[in-house]
Amino acid sequence: MPNFPNQIRASSSLIRRLRQRVANPGVLIQTRCFTTTEGHRPTIVHKRSLDILHDPWFNKGTAFSMTERDRLDLRGLLPPNVVSSDQQIERFMVDLKRLEVQARDGPSDPNALAKWRILNRLHDRNETMYYKVLIANIEEYAPIVYTPTVGIVCQNYSGLFRRPRGMYFSAEDRGEMMSMVYNWPADQVDMIVVTDGSRILGLGDLGVQGIGISIGKLDLYVAAAGINPQRVLPVMIDVGTNNEKLLKDPMYLGLQEHRLDGDEYVAVVDEFMEAVFTRWPHVIVQFEDFQSKWAFKLLQRYRNTYRMFNDDVQGTAGVAIAGLLGAVRAQGRPMIDFPKQKIVVAGAGSAGIGVLNAARKTMARMLGNNESAFDSARSQFWVVDAKGLITEDREDIDPDALPFARKVKEVGRQGLGEGASLAEVVRQVKPDVLLGLSAVGGLFSKEVLEAMKCSTSTRPAIFAMSNPTKNAECTPEEAFSIVGDNIIFASGSPFNDVNLGNGHIGHCNQGNNMYLFPGVGLGTLLSGSSIVSDGMLQAAAECLAAYMSEDDVINGKIYPSISSIRDITKQVAAAVVKEAIEEDLAEGYREMDARELKRLNKEEIEEYVQNNMWSPEYPTLVYKKE
Repeated sequence: MPNFPNQIRASSSLIRRLRQRVANPGVLIQTRCFTTTEGHRPTIVHKRSLDILHDPWFNKGTAFSMTERDRLDLRGLLPPNVVSSDQQIERFMVDLKRLEVQARDGPSDPNALAKWRILNRLHDRNETMYYKVLIANIEEYAPIVYTPTVGIVCQNYSGLFRRPRGMYFSAEDRGEMMSMVYNWPADQVDMIVVTDGSRILGLGDLGVQGIGISIGKLDLYVAAAGINPQRVLPVMIDVGTNNEKLLKDPMYLGLQEHRLDGDEYVAVVDEFMEAVFTRWPHVIVQFEDFQSKWAFKLLQRYRNTYRMFNDDVQGTAGVAIAGLLGAVRAQGRPMIDFPKQKIVVAGAGSAGIGVLNAARKTMARMLGNNESAFDSARSQFWVVDAKGLITEDREDIDPDALPFARKVKEVGRQGLGEGASLAEVVRQVKPDVLLGLSAVGGLFSKEVLEAMKCSTSTRPAIFAMSNPTKNAECTPEEAFSIVGDNIIFASGSPFNDVNLGNGHIGHCNQGNNMYLFPGVGLGTLLSGSSIVSDGMLQAAAECLAAYMSEDDVINGKIYPSISSIRDITKQVAAAVVKEAIEEDLAEGYREMDARELKRLNKEEIEEYVQNNMWSPEYPTLVYKKE
């Protein structure tokens, strides 16, 4: 109790500092602040000479000042001319454009993979410069480090591997993981992306090569969310592979045995989770590209115990919800009309079921958030998988899909039955939205798209969300040419807009998970929430849905430009922090404790987030013996 008045004064002082920054952004405030300052204060290093030049975390190349060269024993190891980071980037970009074609291995090595190789080499030698380039050119290079090029990288990773990045926990490491985590050099890790390689994008089981997806996702955490790259960790859990081609490939770098299953599989993942949270209690773990069989089970197993979420189940759902709400706005209607939308969903895997559950909860909340509302929301969905329309007549129905199985009498009145084809369902239901999460390229055939012309919506929406590009259910050209100009189109992978003639453009909206997961991770980190709640995920989705202006959505733009990703992530993270505070989950971060967090208004939360986003600037390095 004696310290209580001091705490009040400290909090009041904090608020004054925040307000002063908002009012006078150019004023330098000399008092103690809560911001992250990596890159703006000297960094202590315990190595010198060539060891520094070979360390991508600290290497600056020719940008080392002469003072630093003397301090770190670098004089004579670099050309004498000291250049700025901007000059370094200019030189790199010239080389990149020149080497894009020359770096090809042959006709099978496409231009995108050549770009990935060049960027990866930069990443290997100078992380700060790598992220400077990535952030400055995010619209061009996000498709290189992430979807769709990351799919090609994962397919060829054994041949592309040059130097280690991340950690590998295998079935052979059982009993050793608790000690293994201390092999990673960082004392603090904020973000882990982990995969078991069982369902990489829509490409299937790629085994240990799936680590490429973890690396790509974390590149976006750094570029979009400003997570410090020294505090991220890509992880592969290698429990074998059922890919017969990899089992016979002498170049394959993973365990060449069939996948573990059942209790043995769970035991490996359990040991991994216990190990990483023992060393880094406040880390956030994002599960990525686990096959549907395990995605939901592991999410339910860990979500109330650890700070974790599954991007395929929850991230994809959030981005889809934002797009669906945007589609309602594009019809000139308020988002509260979302429960009136008729939605046909193609795909009942982890992504499809994740979207269905999230959309149903969103509708139910708008309808009053009671049992009746929840049941009413269920009736707005028709789910079609590889066997056709899912009804209660289906034998051996997946328990996760069961809540969305249509009643036989219900569909009978529409002239449909168990196993009805996608085209039949679309023709009879006349949906407002056709949502593809099937991983089957071209599933939205001419017949299906012709059926969408019967939609009762004033502006039907077609979401071809499967990745990578070759798995998209249809292209924007096909959708606009067959269904008509007055549609909303979104895809999971990037496509070019369509020229409709007469000066009109058919916008191809990319429903990219990168709009959401970096903000969810950053917001969870900065709130100090011990879990990632449904409310926090919902707040993120609604923030993204509201990001676009009315003019944008009326013109058919329901997702923002990737070039705005840092601002989008800041807004989403702030919404997540705000929701964590309202749910009484926030425990604070660093010097910002829970009580101080609760006193911040919306603008102050946004500034708190902004000030804790890492930017790629070279720090001053100071050598100190260990």
